[in-house]
Amino acid sequence: MDISVIFDLRNILSPDRVLRDVLLKEHTTFKTGGPAGAFVLVENNDELARVVVFLKNREIPFFVLGNGSNLLVSDSGFDGAVIKLSGSFNELSVSDNVIIAGAGVLLSKVCLMAEESGLSGLEFAYGIPGTLGGAMVMNAGAYDGEMSYVVSEVTVLDGEGIVRTLSCEDMHFGYRESIIKHSPMIVLSAKMTLEPGDRAEIHNKMADFLQRRKSKQPLEFPSAGSTFKRPVGYFAGKLIEDAGLKGKRIGGACVSEKHSGFIVNTGGATASDINMLMETVEEEVYQRFGVKLEPEVIKIGKF
Repeated sequence: MDISVIFDLRNILSPDRVLRDVLLKEHTTFKTGGPAGAFVLVENNDELARVVVFLKNREIPFFVLGNGSNLLVSDSGFDGAVIKLSGSFNELSVSDNVIIAGAGVLLSKVCLMAEESGLSGLEFAYGIPGTLGGAMVMNAGAYDGEMSYVVSEVTVLDGEGIVRTLSCEDMHFGYRESIIKHSPMIVLSAKMTLEPGDRAEIHNKMADFLQRRKSKQPLEFPSAGSTFKRPVGYFAGKLIEDAGLKGKRIGGACVSEKHSGFIVNTGGATASDINMLMETVEEEVYQRFGVKLEPEVIKIGKF
């Protein structure tokens, strides 16, 4: 990235919030990924709008980074701007049966606030390792629950730099889908409407879901969660296992022995290792069963 872009961004924000050569492996759950051209920390809607307009006018590619829990960043990194939401984007509040959370708040933290407030409906999300913003983009879900069941409004920054409020219907939620995923909009915050419940029951449900995750998923290794979406009529993990790919390795990347739906970093895996293994799995499953696996993981940079 041209050094002049860094200086100009530092005029918009402040020098300590526009960083160079930040390794993205330190900001993704796969623990892979090279440097960002610029790593930009924004603290409120106005700053975000100004940064986004600047980057678009200069035709500089960018993406907004949450917890990095569904990203595979290239070993060569990303020659653009990575925007990290901080400040007001980490605010969280509750009023009656409504929780409002900024896009940068961890989903697990939202779940804990719901539990403390005696509000039910978010138990399924406890343990999903992402931010509220990412959960809106992907319509995060587990254990027969998903974000579309509880979201009432989502506040976004649209492609023109204007703040808009979308209803749940406007979001066009689907399986790991939303309108955000296919548009230039950026999630700023979301409002969730929950139901009053018994705190002990809510706690027990969350504890049960978390224990199920620990027993069935390879949480001891870096990963991006489920690597592939669930194909209609099938389970990705079973297809991969039935194709004889459980334990398949390329470099430090491995199809988990614990759950074949996960590709994990067993230590020292490169993004290229993981990408090659993903492509191998996709090809083998298609050759064996005629089913095309679609990655749930989003690839960033050059592969």
